[in-house]
Amino acid sequence: MVDRISRRLFLGGLGSLVIPVAGLAEAPARSLRPQLRGTELSGVERVIQAAGLKGEVVFAVADVKTGTQLEAFGGKEGLPPASVAKALTALYTLDVLGPNYRFETQLVADGPIVNGILKGDLILVGGGDPLLDTDALATMAANLREAGITEVQGSFKVYDGALPYVFSIDPGQPDHVGYSPSISGISLNFNRVHFEWKRGTGGYDVTMDARSARYTPAVDMAAMRVENRSLPIYTYQSSARQDRWTVAKGALGNGGARWLPVRKPALYAGDVFRTLARANGIVLGRVQVTSQAPKGEVLVVHLSDPLESILKGMLKYSTNLTAEMVGLVATKARGVEPQTLADSAAEMNRWAAETYGTSNIRMVDHSGLGDASRMDPADLVTALVAARESKALRHLLKPFTLKDSNGRAIKGHPITVDAKTGTLNFVSGLGGYVTTAAGAELAFAIFTADVPHRATISRENRERPDGARSWNRRSRKLQQTLIERWGALYGS
Repeated sequence: MVDRISRRLFLGGLGSLVIPVAGLAEAPARSLRPQLRGTELSGVERVIQAAGLKGEVVFAVADVKTGTQLEAFGGKEGLPPASVAKALTALYTLDVLGPNYRFETQLVADGPIVNGILKGDLILVGGGDPLLDTDALATMAANLREAGITEVQGSFKVYDGALPYVFSIDPGQPDHVGYSPSISGISLNFNRVHFEWKRGTGGYDVTMDARSARYTPAVDMAAMRVENRSLPIYTYQSSARQDRWTVAKGALGNGGARWLPVRKPALYAGDVFRTLARANGIVLGRVQVTSQAPKGEVLVVHLSDPLESILKGMLKYSTNLTAEMVGLVATKARGVEPQTLADSAAEMNRWAAETYGTSNIRMVDHSGLGDASRMDPADLVTALVAARESKALRHLLKPFTLKDSNGRAIKGHPITVDAKTGTLNFVSGLGGYVTTAAGAELAFAIFTADVPHRATISRENRERPDGARSWNRRSRKLQQTLIERWGALYGS
């Protein structure tokens, strides 16, 4: 069993002791507690001060081989981890579901089939697959025809009850951002619809579709209207069977496109599947959404990629919907029926405490999008050290590029980093693994945040608030400085 990292050094207010390690050049040998004005700052305090970063900084770093704590800074209450939380979600789902777990999406016949005619209902059954896309639905429609179905006399239903419905991953985000869509037991194209506009002679031509690599079916459940105004750029209104959007004419220019969130995932998937089925000669009735688990004969099954592959993509592209859906499925596999993301995140927090002995992980979701989450970097480092022993995570993380003062990648840098980044407005995080020039391997987590300033940003301005980009740039520079510091201090 992996030795747990002792938390002794992480429980001392805003500072933590540094344990000298034999053979480490210039290893700090005193407390990193904040200094009184006029007194000498420690090395790491000077590094943080030089970053000119308003807000808080917390971090922890440990030797992976021995589990020895090397350096830590900041209070045990932690900060919002942003998308660094997805590293914990990956560990959670791998442990609960296993790396080879596959999600199933099915077509089920609720009734007899006579001479190719289904004398009953056809149900599209969502199984929580976060990567289901239009291409996959097209294959399912073709396979339905190959199974001999030529007509459906009953209703066409979409089952979305495998997971709870969530209107938005983070309701504090603007309505139109594609990274905070709705969640249900079925998703399609990450629950985003493609909006495209082109200026014509009589105004703008707009389309709403569910495009993927091979298909671009138009959708009816999402509608867009161009209005003669400058602000707000987008408005959203829900109706019984449509997501209704408006867009400001003054913001459109000559043309463009963006992905908008879907708030009715089951209707979206059903809308698209009806179009694809019709292309295969199968006419389906109006989509009906059901949360009642279906019974009947399974006609077609679509299997997702293995979970490990899904998680690698999630960590690379930081897809929030993937994190939430796999996290919810894992929670249900533990015998808990979550009604909200917070319910499911609470179960992940309990799992982390049981598995790694953590005590200050308080996530409110699985993606890190909610800024009410808090994570002690020492707790994450504890999990990372244990995960390295089991070889569960590092190969899934994206390489982190170290850059020069001009922002250019440093080719052949002697330090290699595999990590998960995390960015919200005035929140930045980085957590993962460092291999030093001498081959020592370290696990680390760095969180920075200006929580009070973030709280002043209005909901409609949260997509690109003033000052956020420069703040995050300073935070990333500090992260690299700390990594290079650790490579020098603890490299052998």
